[in-house]
Amino acid sequence: MIYYSFIMNELASKLNETLGAAAQFLSTAGRHMYFPYGGILGQGAQARGCDINATIGMAFEEDDSPMVMPCFAERITLDRRAFLYAPSFGLPALRETWKKMELEKNPSLKGVAFSNPVVTNALTHGLRIAAELFADPDDTLVTPDLFWDNYELIFGEAVGCRVAHFNTFVDGRFDAAAMEAALKAPGDRKLLILNFPNNPTGYTATDEDVPRIVAAVKAAADAGKRIVVILDDAYFGLVYEAGVHRESLFAAFAALSENILAVKLDGATKEDYVWGLRVGFISFAFKGATAEQLKALEAKAAGNVRSGVSNISSIGQHLAVAAFADPAYARQKKEKYEILHARYREIRRILAAHPEYADSFEAMPFNSGYFMCVRPRGVDAEAVRRRLIEAYSTGTIVLSGLIRLSFSTVPAAKLPRLFANVHAAINDLKKG
Repeated sequence: MIYYSFIMNELASKLNETLGAAAQFLSTAGRHMYFPYGGILGQGAQARGCDINATIGMAFEEDDSPMVMPCFAERITLDRRAFLYAPSFGLPALRETWKKMELEKNPSLKGVAFSNPVVTNALTHGLRIAAELFADPDDTLVTPDLFWDNYELIFGEAVGCRVAHFNTFVDGRFDAAAMEAALKAPGDRKLLILNFPNNPTGYTATDEDVPRIVAAVKAAADAGKRIVVILDDAYFGLVYEAGVHRESLFAAFAALSENILAVKLDGATKEDYVWGLRVGFISFAFKGATAEQLKALEAKAAGNVRSGVSNISSIGQHLAVAAFADPAYARQKKEKYEILHARYREIRRILAAHPEYADSFEAMPFNSGYFMCVRPRGVDAEAVRRRLIEAYSTGTIVLSGLIRLSFSTVPAAKLPRLFANVHAAINDLKKG
């Protein structure tokens, strides 16, 4: 159990005062969180530019360049500043660049007030920050019943929040009515996670889904529920069909209701194919938010970073800044996207060419991302997974009773064999 000081820090109190009514979205831990502007970091910032700066725990050469061993420096071509601590908020240049990119990717955000992104240790860390800032044990996290299992580990086990699931699909589309019912269930404070493209299913809300989703959340907010909507945009941009919504739903929720606070989690990990770089972002918005209130939420998030990991990898952040500025960035990103898109098309071709597979499994709705899922007919998904390993040297993942097939890791030439193996393994189990 976490115990909190009876006396709240003055900086935390001031942030809460700045947030005003929006402070009600915060958890107990979130209300106590602050960024220590007046501590070591604040004092160091005040000394920045001094001829002699003896404020911070780093080492420099006699020429004032960062002290770096050649065995490290010779393996990276970035400026030596990449070896220094990054601010807990993240590198200013990276935050500015990412916000500009977010506006380019989401034209609907033009003119909408939202915070500068705070840099996180990729998206999982962003989820943990959101959980600690906004989820109390008496609150409920609402998720589709087809979800990434780390949500339960973070919100349920680590923070102690209740977790409630709703039906994901109805008639091949997102079940907005089930989501609305879950949000309107007893309890005044709710957290909602929407993950598009979805892990595990590889489904993104369509242009027809989105108005129903937004209306359902607004109906719950209008009924008096205070809702933190967390947009898990880990696979943003990897959409393969017409009619699929191309923007983050963050734009839809950013100024929807005084009872809704929107939290956007995203990053380079999946979007830019740099899984080990661990550079992600957390951004905030709510209706009527002032610049000062958004900065207060940034300070809460940065204080969480400071209290947990101090700051995020400087090398990773500098590398991201350099990559985003590279003239070849857009072309190279499109080339990688086309590889995944080609695999998606091949899966559609395989399923159309083998109607007999429908006797073995049901393909769940999918249109985007890294994955698609099948629901085996008449046999246990875990038994199929084991059979695939033992008899067909084929590895898959079982989540929520489904078999997740990660086509992001399977060359197009092997995809026909992947589905043939799934079909065969299910038939083996049916034969006993």
